[in-house]
Amino acid sequence: MHTPALRLGAGLATGIALAAGVLTATPAVAAVGDDDPTVGARVTTGPAAGLAINEVESNADDTDWVELVNTSSAAIDLSGWRFLDSDSSHTAYTLPQGSTIAAGGYLVVDQETTTRSGFDFGLGGADSVRLYDASGTLTLRYAWTTHAAVTYGSCPDGSGTLVDTTASTKGGPNDCSSPVRINEVESQGGTPGDWVELTNVGTTTVDLGGYVLRDGEDDHAWTVPAGTTVAPGGFTVLDEAQAGADADTAPGAGAETGTGTGAGAGFGFGLGKADRVRLSDARGVLVDEYSWTAHAATTYGRNPDGTGAFAETAEPTKGSTNRFAGVVTAEAWPGGPDETVLDAEDTFTGDLSGLDWTSSASSQDGQLWAVQNGDGLLYHLVPDGRGGWAPTNTAGVDLRYADGTGTPDAEGVTVTADDPGAVYVSTERDNDVSKVSRPAVLRFATTDGSESVLRATDEWDLAADFPGLGANAGLEGVTWVPDAWLTSRGFVDQHTGATYAPAAYPGHGEGLFLVGVEGTASVYAYALMDDGSSQRVATIAAPFSLVAEVQFDPTLDALWVVCDEACSGRTALFDVQDGAFTLATLYEAPANADRTLANEGFAISGRCVDGARATFYADDNDTNGASLRAGTYPCDAVEEPGDGDGDGGAPAPGDGETPAPGGGETPAPGDGGDSTPAPGTGGSSPAPVPTTPGPTTPGPTAPGPAAPAAPVAPDVSALVDGNRASVSAPSNVRAGSSLTIDVGTRYAGQRVAVWLFSEPRLLGTPVVAADGAVTVAVPADVPAGQHRIAVVAFDGTVLGWTGITIDPATGSLAFTGAELGGGIAAALLLLAAGAGVLVARRRRTVGSPA
Repeated sequence: MHTPALRLGAGLATGIALAAGVLTATPAVAAVGDDDPTVGARVTTGPAAGLAINEVESNADDTDWVELVNTSSAAIDLSGWRFLDSDSSHTAYTLPQGSTIAAGGYLVVDQETTTRSGFDFGLGGADSVRLYDASGTLTLRYAWTTHAAVTYGSCPDGSGTLVDTTASTKGGPNDCSSPVRINEVESQGGTPGDWVELTNVGTTTVDLGGYVLRDGEDDHAWTVPAGTTVAPGGFTVLDEAQAGADADTAPGAGAETGTGTGAGAGFGFGLGKADRVRLSDARGVLVDEYSWTAHAATTYGRNPDGTGAFAETAEPTKGSTNRFAGVVTAEAWPGGPDETVLDAEDTFTGDLSGLDWTSSASSQDGQLWAVQNGDGLLYHLVPDGRGGWAPTNTAGVDLRYADGTGTPDAEGVTVTADDPGAVYVSTERDNDVSKVSRPAVLRFATTDGSESVLRATDEWDLAADFPGLGANAGLEGVTWVPDAWLTSRGFVDQHTGATYAPAAYPGHGEGLFLVGVEGTASVYAYALMDDGSSQRVATIAAPFSLVAEVQFDPTLDALWVVCDEACSGRTALFDVQDGAFTLATLYEAPANADRTLANEGFAISGRCVDGARATFYADDNDTNGASLRAGTYPCDAVEEPGDGDGDGGAPAPGDGETPAPGGGETPAPGDGGDSTPAPGTGGSSPAPVPTTPGPTTPGPTAPGPAAPAAPVAPDVSALVDGNRASVSAPSNVRAGSSLTIDVGTRYAGQRVAVWLFSEPRLLGTPVVAADGAVTVAVPADVPAGQHRIAVVAFDGTVLGWTGITIDPATGSLAFTGAELGGGIAAALLLLAAGAGVLVARRRRTVGSPA
């Protein structure tokens, strides 16, 4: 028997051997997925020399995909290589024979559809991609913590840091150009003169200092002053110079301080009736241009902002979102600015998707039904008495098809007034046969979700209506609309071309089911008959790239159509006009909401309390251990508690007292209060004025904190020993990654500014979470070395700061002295574990099948 000393010595020897390179397993025994998927990008040599991950699409605008590039002078054969995300339990996708990437060429590894092979898992908001060669050796890896607004792309191709690109370029060179775009042009009779509005379609603030504006003549050139910026989604106005003018502030919520220099600031030429404007960056590269042959009656603007074609606007909207006749423009969310967590950590395991609210005999706050897509579970939730919500069936109901087999990919859920003993679930597929599309609505007989297993009593398979639909692109949401409501509004049946007649569909119950289909970005109304047949009655095009949820709202007499992080959390309201569901209002996400949350579920309470109804959101990614969040939407405070019943029977549809979209007391566009300048007015100076996105006319607001002003940068002298220990953060962080800082629970709910020193650089303005934490991204271009991170109130008061070491954006861990390879670092971790060190790690959120 070996003595303890010998056993310890053997352990140390093993650790040293591992550190010397034993952990670099030979290709013959390398295990696909047996590595850490979270450490970032890594490129090996050998047969993969010149091969790089070049672009990643994880938002599922169509399908998720990863683009590879070959920067070498020889073709690389990838046949038999395997592709995996961060979840090692997923089956790695094997690239087929003939998967060769030419010298200087591109190869896209795409998600499967019913007509094309590919990987059968989704890429999440916090995920990674890994590529293994034919022997199983990890060759390429890239990890990220949130979805890109567009895509993550290497700039330059194949060799640069992956950043949020300006445009998706699947299978081609990345668009690493400036994200600044000419957005609106006033060439006649502006205030104070001609002007050009710029916007930023990227995700980081752009410094416009040194950019050059020209009209149609090359000798008419004006250099934008240093310090002029344009925020992501924001607007900056360049004005014609006016003699004797003072500093100008263009209209628009959240305007920042301009950097004009008084008299003479602004471009010194006018814009003619047949002219053009050109914008070049500080290097002289043309960024954008627009030409016209006659003055616009109003202005020329892009529709939609930043990305669309130019057209005459309905009115000048200097410094704010463009408006066009007959076009619905996104408005600020009229409810409270925040979304608050409702569920305790680990209540759900991820993949929470559809939601539906109904009234309850036991709770005046109602009840929620929820479904989880990955494992096909149904939950029944009620208020927990402590401000949160919790399931009455902790393990969830295991849903099955009628024959007792399969795992329905449950994405949406609804209840109906004509069938109170059941819930209906929309699905994309059977997860046990995950490569086959099976878009269906299933009925399950339950009143409280107390069963451990439920078989579907009925199934309406809609696959024949959606040929070619991807297995992961099917029915995301479902809701039910009463026939009486539809007929009272003259709803037109597109199948017959006549006014909808419920009697034409015997056995369909007393209403229609509306389903939202992710892959077509549309909503469809169906009559579902009791013999299992179905008939499509209407098609409703959504204003989004995908549909994540649908919800009928009898209080508003409207239909909610919801997008997730692919559309930055926007929602839309439809009402029936001229017999058809028509877009009435488009909303941005709540002001302080995390727009990267995969909110695949949405529901709204029918109960009005203190002028607000609760809204509910289901995060499919279980971000930070939370899947369920709540916000508010304004309502008529006179409404009695319990009024409005979601899909239930009380009150009758249309009895809610909250005005329909665009009605009631919500100001019409342009009807702002006395303090809101009319579009195109602003101040008197032509200095460039950066602004941040905001509605020209605010809607009604529910109780909540007022939006803060622009944060004030603290002086470095304010970072003293007395406030140094007030916050804590990791001692090291890699450039290009996220950083979580513990601010303290006393600041929970407060919006703060996070600054990086020595030169003050704003990293973000997050809201402190309930646990006292904030998370910001560290830009990839931050120099490696010692820095200071300060958390600051918006008035410049330092709440706390700490020192931090920024590691290069290489994916390697930083150590004092020689840099250690991945095998040595892993060996040291094993050695630490052998010495009895216990490391508790918060569970990691991975990509879901969505």
